[in-house]
Amino acid sequence: MRPPKRPIHAVTMWMKRQPPKVKAFLAVVSGMAALVLLRAIVHDHDNLFVAAEAVHAMGISVLIYKLMKEKTCAGLSLKTQELTAIFLAVRLYCSFVMEYDIHTLLDSATLVTTLWVIYMIRFKLKPTYMEDKDNFPIYYVLVPCLVLALVVHPSTSHHYFNRISWAFCVYLEAVAVLPQLRVMQNTKIVEPFTAHYVFALGVARFLSCAHWVLQVVDTRGHLLTAMGHGLWPSFVLIAEIVQTFILADFCYYYVKSVVGGQLVLRLPSGVV
Repeated sequence: MRPPKRPIHAVTMWMKRQPPKVKAFLAVVSGMAALVLLRAIVHDHDNLFVAAEAVHAMGISVLIYKLMKEKTCAGLSLKTQELTAIFLAVRLYCSFVMEYDIHTLLDSATLVTTLWVIYMIRFKLKPTYMEDKDNFPIYYVLVPCLVLALVVHPSTSHHYFNRISWAFCVYLEAVAVLPQLRVMQNTKIVEPFTAHYVFALGVARFLSCAHWVLQVVDTRGHLLTAMGHGLWPSFVLIAEIVQTFILADFCYYYVKSVVGGQLVLRLPSGVV
């Protein structure tokens, strides 16, 4: 007699049989359901942004543990860490000259730990760095983000350079994880600590996206007009949504792997 299939296994097999359009539809429905749930249980939506920063910090903490405990940086993308440091530094500058709040302190702590991770990869653990796998050209990200920032940026009363910087860090944050995804795509096997870190990034991106979407819904669109006119308000939302969907596929396989009791995440072809 065949043992009954576990629910998670049955759902996974059913998902595999669905065409891409159905999978995309289910992903959108799941995202909307999560937004409705967050709106019901989180009354101050600014807490979602703080939570996103906190989860990002937890992901960095996992990296620190990996680097100190295992003495290896295999599977990590130095380029993603450098891009993260760049957008954090720019955002920190914007916070100091445009608005100073709790997010400034959180960004400061995250930037310091990210710089430490970069130092460890570049110098202390360089022999274990998989440079041949970390082959995503960094200018593929920096140049388009800079050009887009020059074209679409806030129309506020702040100095022109500050408005460009603000837009640049928003766009760069949305795609900074791409080199890390390329490393995982090249290796196909993701060890636990790296998987935990990338999953934390995915959760942080979703919480940040939920913060903006719910703010727009609660203000009935007035938040968009308060951010300025033109394309900028829409592009902020698009950037938040893009960075969420970039990691959605990986997060699905991460959850599937954890539920299945697998310590090492194996990615099928075509993922990330």
